[in-house]
Amino acid sequence: MQNKKITRRDLIKGTIGAGILLAGSQMAQAIGLIEKSTGKTGYDAKGLPTAVLGKTGVRIPRIAVGLGSRFCNMEKDEEAIKILNYALDNGLYYWDTACDYENKKLGFTSEGRIGEVLKTRRKEVFICTKVDSRDPDEAKRQIERSLKRLQTDHLDILKIHDVKSAEDVAKVSEKGNLIDIAHQMKEQGVARYIGFSGHANADALKSMAERGDFDTMLMAMNHYNQSKNPQPRQALVLPAAKAKGLGVMIMKTVRPRETIKTLDPKELVRYALSLSGPDGIVLGMDSVAVMDANLEILRNFKPLDEQRMKELALNLTPFYQHENLPWMKYGYCDGKWA
Repeated sequence: MQNKKITRRDLIKGTIGAGILLAGSQMAQAIGLIEKSTGKTGYDAKGLPTAVLGKTGVRIPRIAVGLGSRFCNMEKDEEAIKILNYALDNGLYYWDTACDYENKKLGFTSEGRIGEVLKTRRKEVFICTKVDSRDPDEAKRQIERSLKRLQTDHLDILKIHDVKSAEDVAKVSEKGNLIDIAHQMKEQGVARYIGFSGHANADALKSMAERGDFDTMLMAMNHYNQSKNPQPRQALVLPAAKAKGLGVMIMKTVRPRETIKTLDPKELVRYALSLSGPDGIVLGMDSVAVMDANLEILRNFKPLDEQRMKELALNLTPFYQHENLPWMKYGYCDGKWA
């Protein structure tokens, strides 16, 4: 056994299946995890505005490509892969996906499509995926499936997906459960950075942020009925996350457009980019035209003034009263309704 040659894939399978600790500088160098200290990466923002993603030290474009519901509603694989390559060619190298982003009707996964690009352009992409099972064994299987689908041997960010409540925080905090697994994946080089995401309970997300042992957080901006079920994530969670040095991304920035037709989606993107605190935003994109529109906003971005921010905040009020859309309901998890 001692003389057997161990491949990187064997290493990862052993890491996930048996929890073997494989930390160390030699391993880190072998899988390219010294980028932060050397400053050498394959990332190229093509002149787009960037920000440092908190304690990771990684510089990212201020718009990340969301590869959930919209991406999974694209029926043709070739069009989806075309958009991914177009994103890289235009400086959008931060991609956000999850183990369960899929189109069950057509039988494909977001990660599977992404893997077709990563197999030849892995060093150019800052890839984030998420694990959502609260069963430790299944969570490890999900991570292994993600690596296989993505055709990579390591992740840039591994997030605990969709933290919902105080009870959920307690569950993922159990010995041997998701938080421990995430830390093991980081220690063993399977993930460079770890974090969590959430659409819902502000107190739960604040509790996760205050632990101080995560690198990043992804949080829904516009979500929930503010009169019946207020969840002040921006006011409550953002300061807690920033105080611990977390890199913060926000999502659901243009969802109000689907309820309030008079809202300009370009203004919603500018509004989100103008908020104080987040390092960037995650936007779902399902066509080259949509991507071009977002690229134009980012290339020419100037923060909105205080008066315009107040006006847009007021215009968003009707959105918070709407409860008939799937992403406005408790228990919604992006990427599963396609």
